[in-house]
Amino acid sequence: MANLMKELVSGAVESVLKEILKKAGGSTTTKRQKRQTRSATTGRFKKAAVAKAKPAKKQVSRRKTAASRSRIR
Repeated sequence: MANLMKELVSGAVESVLKEILKKAGGSTTTKRQKRQTRSATTGRFKKAAVAKAKPAKKQVSRRKTAASRSRIR
């Protein structure tokens, strides 16, 4: 009888632990997939054309004058 109770308790504990561990895995956000384009002639998927990288624009800083800084809005 004691053996039967021990089995029931251990089985319940095991199932609870499994459930807890299953939920503990961190869920990551799903990543968007880009839609593949098909070729008009063959109907197969085309490889995406990589856009050529543009050079960075030079940053133009606008310097405030002392007069504009002291001006009240």
